[in-house]
Amino acid sequence: MQSRPAAAASDGLSETSPQVPAAQLPASGANRSFSSLRTIVALMLREMATRYARTPGGYLWAIMEPLAAIIVLSFGFSLVMRTPALGTTFLLFYATGYVPFELYNKVSNTVARAIAFSGPLLRFPSVTWVDAVLARFLVNSLTSILVGVILVSGILMVTENRAVIDMPAVVTALSMTMVLGLGIGVLNCALIGLFPIWEVVWSIITRPLFLASGIFFLYDSLPGFARDILWYNPLIHIIGLSRSAFYPTYAATYVNIPYVIFVSLILMALGLLLLGRYHRDIMNN
Repeated sequence: MQSRPAAAASDGLSETSPQVPAAQLPASGANRSFSSLRTIVALMLREMATRYARTPGGYLWAIMEPLAAIIVLSFGFSLVMRTPALGTTFLLFYATGYVPFELYNKVSNTVARAIAFSGPLLRFPSVTWVDAVLARFLVNSLTSILVGVILVSGILMVTENRAVIDMPAVVTALSMTMVLGLGIGVLNCALIGLFPIWEVVWSIITRPLFLASGIFFLYDSLPGFARDILWYNPLIHIIGLSRSAFYPTYAATYVNIPYVIFVSLILMALGLLLLGRYHRDIMNN
């Protein structure tokens, strides 16, 4: 006799209770693309706030640091040399080598630490390791390019020079630098996550790059055996192309653009394969 009222009460409760929504599949297609874009933008803003907004001077230091390095190089070499290897101003000569190298250095180093930097956020399903890598790549690429444009423009305005800028060559050199930095950064991101000691090993074996990438000298002026070895350094080709873009009389015939792109894409593909396979292990570690 009491089962019917109980059942009625139970039915009444079920009618007034909020219904639990069915499980939703992850967004796909255009919705997923838009969500990923918003995530990348948010990560970029976080990167900018973390690296620049919390320090006195902010973005001013991003300009002052390479400017100080170029001035020190120019002053130091002007004490032992009357003129640079190209042109008449040391500032422009070293800027055309230092700016691409600094772009490569910033992109590769920051991308290599993308997962470690965004580790806590990667616990959210809407944030992927690809978003973290792309965010750091875009922020540091755009920042370094903007800083380079400001520095080189200022040098051209305050110095006497006969530079004739070849914009397609400038864009090509910067694009090659970004792709190379991304390729090495992605591979190092995987290797550092799997083998933390690799970060120390990489910093040791690449320390001579600052001296061996053509910032201080012209590739053409080296002895034959040195050219045979350094030709395999992709930065030699990038900096050679960068210099030829500002010095119309300098023909960097040794520059091999397909070689740089090929090396960059091979390294990037290997890094992407490792991250795609082991990114969960890296995040858990």
